Amino acid sequence: MLTIRISCCSSGNYYNQGAQRKQELLNSCAVLGIPDSRITIVDHKRLPDDPKADWSVSLVSSMIVKHMRAQSFNMVLTFDGSGVSGHANHIAIHKAVSHLASSGQVPNDCCLLSLVTVGLLRKYISFLELPFSWLLPSCLRCIIGSQGYRQAKDAMFCHRTQLLWFRYLYITLSRYMFVNTFQMIPRGPKNLKIY
Repeated sequence: MLTIRISCCSSGNYYNQGAQRKQELLNSCAVLGIPDSRITIVDHKRLPDDPKADWSVSLVSSMIVKHMRAQSFNMVLTFDGSGVSGHANHIAIHKAVSHLASSGQVPNDCCLLSLVTVGLLRKYISFLELPFSWLLPSCLRCIIGSQGYRQAKDAMFCHRTQLLWFRYLYITLSRYMFVNTFQMIPRGPKNLKIY
């Protein structure tokens, strides 16, 4: 049986809406069938929700590995090095997971995957992007059917504070609402700057 756990490294307080955004995340996860007991939302002063803030890779790494060990994960899905939208916080999470992979702190039976960032045109051609996604070398493709799309759309609508005009375009046209491709995060030594 698949057990999904969510770990969010920020309360989303960039516009002083942290409490509301926490509740929106819980509501969104409930739509997806993920109970509150499987959701961890971190609210750390050194991890501000800020698209320009550089988070400490060592701090994020230590928090992630602590959560992984407490829950015995066998798979971790995260952002890739471009953070899907270029968000610095998303990129820091990828760097932290990559650091854990390269330093041997993740059990060998745990698969580490990152969501592949695509360019703007491919991002917004909706389900028409599906044939292109098959050309990418990747470890896993997740295709969302019409029922999954409706559920994902309902989950997105729970995030009321984030429903700006471009989010409606995202919900309607983004390939991420229809197909997601993941690549394996390599293990082994790397030259990764830790701060």
